[in-house]
Amino acid sequence: MPDPEKFHHNVYVILLDPAALKHRSILRLNPKRDPAKPCVYVGMTGLPVEHRFENHKHGYKSSWVVEKYGVRLLPELYAHFNPMPFDAAVQMEMELAEDLRAEGYTVTGGK
Repeated sequence: MPDPEKFHHNVYVILLDPAALKHRSILRLNPKRDPAKPCVYVGMTGLPVEHRFENHKHGYKSSWVVEKYGVRLLPELYAHFNPMPFDAAVQMEMELAEDLRAEGYTVTGGK
């Protein structure tokens, strides 16, 4: 039986306000973006995802783009992956960002 303590990391996706697109740094990372698809932030955490989103919005260990432009979580894009061990979450954060970018989303985060 797997140790539940090892499966407490999560990946998450946050919808960003379209105003985030005025930042050239974001557009540069997404040269093939589909303007019909939203701008999102991809991250990973050992906290409950909702708690992590609140931390971002309140400026605690936050990404500037989520603090300023974060709208809401998009669980339909990530919930089926969670929870997972830390190493898997680190890898999944990168893969999920790449996959969403390949689907046309404008993606930030996803180190």
